[in-house]
Amino acid sequence: MHYLGRFFHLKKKLAFDGLYKSDEALVYPIESIFYPNKTGSPYSFNQLHPILFTNPSKIIGVGKNYKSHIKEFDSKIPSEPIIFLKSPSAVIGPSDKILLPKNIKGNIEYEGEVAIVIKKKAEKISEKNAPHYILGYTCANDITARELQKQDGQWTRAKGFKTFCPLGPWILPYEEFPRFQDLSLKTYVNNKLVQSTKTSAMLFNIPYLISFISQVMTLNPGDIILTGTPSGVGPLKANYNVEVEIEQIGSLINSVTNESKLIKNQLPQAKSEIVYKSKKSKNLIRKK
Repeated sequence: MHYLGRFFHLKKKLAFDGLYKSDEALVYPIESIFYPNKTGSPYSFNQLHPILFTNPSKIIGVGKNYKSHIKEFDSKIPSEPIIFLKSPSAVIGPSDKILLPKNIKGNIEYEGEVAIVIKKKAEKISEKNAPHYILGYTCANDITARELQKQDGQWTRAKGFKTFCPLGPWILPYEEFPRFQDLSLKTYVNNKLVQSTKTSAMLFNIPYLISFISQVMTLNPGDIILTGTPSGVGPLKANYNVEVEIEQIGSLINSVTNESKLIKNQLPQAKSEIVYKSKKSKNLIRKK
C-alpha cells in the first residue's frame, strides 16, 4: 500500500508532503498531496511523524448514515442524506489533544468515521463520475457535544468546537483502493473496542454522498466529507485515549484533556508547529 500525507522530521525540523510506501517503510517528498511527483530522496518512516495534511475550506458531515446508529438513538431512517457543516477551526491532526470545553453540560462524545478527501473542484457532478473527484480516504472523529445537539436542533454549535474534528494519520488514495464499500471501521476508547462496521452498511454510499453534496455547494480540493458513524458512540473524559482505525489505512489516535486545565490563551498548537516527542508513530498501525 502507499499513502499520501504530511510528515515532520524531528531532527531536521522539516515538514513536507510525502508519499509513504508502507512495504518499504520509506516516505518520499512530493510536490503536494494533489500532485504526488517525487521531489527528493526518501526518508525512513521511523524518522518521521504524520501531521495534519489539509486545511479544508469546509468539512461536510453526514448524519444518520448507518441503521445501527439510527436505532441506538431511536430515530427515523432519512429519505435522503442529512448534511451539516463543521468549522475548519475544529480540525486537528494525529496525536493532537481533544479539548473538552468548560461550562458545557452533558456528554462530549466520540464518533468514529471514514472521511473522504476531495481531489478537485466539484459542482453538480453525477454519482457515476463522483469517484474521479476522490483524492482518498482517511480516519476521522466527529466529536459532538450531545446535549447541545439535542438542545439546538441544528448541529453546528455541538460539533464546531476547537479540536472537534481529528483527522489522519494519512490518506489512502482512491486509485490504491477503489473498493470504497469494503473499508473496515473500528473505534477504540482506552484500547476497548466500542464501534465496528464496514462501509457497505452505509445507507448512502460514498459516490452518492459526493454527488448529493455537490448539488448544494462547491467542493474544493482538500475539503472533507465525514460519511457518518455506526452505533456505539459514547462519552469522552479527561485522560482518555480514543483511536479510530480503518483497517486498510491505520489508526488516528488522540488523547483527551479539559480545556479548563490549560493556561488561558495557551491552547496546544498543532503538531506541525511544535517539537515532537520521539515515539508518536509507534501505534499508528494496530498489530493484528
